[in-house]
Amino acid sequence: MIRARVHVRLKSGVLDPQGRAVADALQGLGYAEALDARVGKVIELDLDETDPARARARASEMAARLLANPVIESFEVEVV
Repeated sequence: MIRARVHVRLKSGVLDPQGRAVADALQGLGYAEALDARVGKVIELDLDETDPARARARASEMAARLLANPVIESFEVEVV
C-alpha cells in the first residue's frame, strides 16, 4: 500500500473569499502580519499499489478527473 496526498489550491488570480475571511479573522485577533491567506484542501489516498511512480500517476489521474476543478484549481501529488 502506498499513501498519496493530493494538494488542491485555487489558481492565482481566482478570488478566495474563504481565504480573505481567514486573513481578516487573524488580523482581528491581533495577527497584523497576516496580510492574506489562501485556503485549499488536502486529500489523502491509500492506494493498493507498490510502485511509487505508478501510484503518483494514478493519483494525478484521479485528481485531474475528480478531485480538482481544472478551470479554477491546480493540484500537486505527493507520495509518502
